[in-house]
Amino acid sequence: MLKVHTLIYSPWQENTYVVAAENGDCIIIDPGCLTAEEQQHLVTFLSQNSLTPKRLLNTHLHLDHVFGNRYVCERFNLGAEAHKGDEFWIEQTVPYAAQMGMQLDQNPPALKGYLEHNQEIEFGGTTIKVLHVPGHSPGGIVLYCEEDNFVIAGDVIFRESIGRADLPGGDFDTLINGIKEHLLSLPDDVVVYSGHGPSTTIGHERNHNPFF
Repeated sequence: MLKVHTLIYSPWQENTYVVAAENGDCIIIDPGCLTAEEQQHLVTFLSQNSLTPKRLLNTHLHLDHVFGNRYVCERFNLGAEAHKGDEFWIEQTVPYAAQMGMQLDQNPPALKGYLEHNQEIEFGGTTIKVLHVPGHSPGGIVLYCEEDNFVIAGDVIFRESIGRADLPGGDFDTLINGIKEHLLSLPDDVVVYSGHGPSTTIGHERNHNPFF
């Protein structure tokens, strides 16, 4: 059984997820640790819980979800994996941060590999399925674990809201249609871990999200 841990970083209050297997292996998803203190917090958390990172996955490559990519890659000798549709964001990270009044020294490192729609990731004795749900970003994905009844949704959907669709490559109709097809089709009790804010369930969003 996999366990999902939530760590909140940066002024954007971004949810970084550590998905841990029973043997202590883990996957880091969307490391948003921006400062040295936040980076150390992540390392301390992993050490205190006897967790060993095996993969780094990104649900998308907007800057608040990749602040910690370079640090995690170098510290744990990993390579980031994401959907090819978001690869263009890598070279845009530093200039986009500057537009937001932030100074970053380097862009995130190049991707090690690509995550594709319906790809299955075998981890911890179970399967995590990659679902491509663009609209917030062209390469936006969600990660669905049917056996352990959760989905890590990035910024595709939030509790009673959805991701914004006005950034480069975004499209509102594409996002809505993708959520309906790939998320609202899941069982009501599936727990949804979003990129920001509290967790929710598919059933709650089906019944209470004003966009549906």
